[in-house]
Amino acid sequence: MLDTTTQKPLTVTVTGTAGPYIRVPFAQLADLRQLLDSGGVFYWVRENVISFDGGPEIARIELGRNGDAAAVQAILDGIR
Repeated sequence: MLDTTTQKPLTVTVTGTAGPYIRVPFAQLADLRQLLDSGGVFYWVRENVISFDGGPEIARIELGRNGDAAAVQAILDGIR
């Protein structure tokens, strides 16, 4: 799945101990949620969205400490 603002693939980020997450333009949040729901992925969306330097609003989707980053990345990579 491509980020509509950068035209680069969405990626699952794995850092720290909080678990993997995905940053997605807010305008694409509904589509990404539908994709994750259809894949049976457990996740939650952070309450706040952010904008860097006046850019588009970005939502953060948390996959949890036990989230399977590789499996979710495979789902994202299957959508172009």
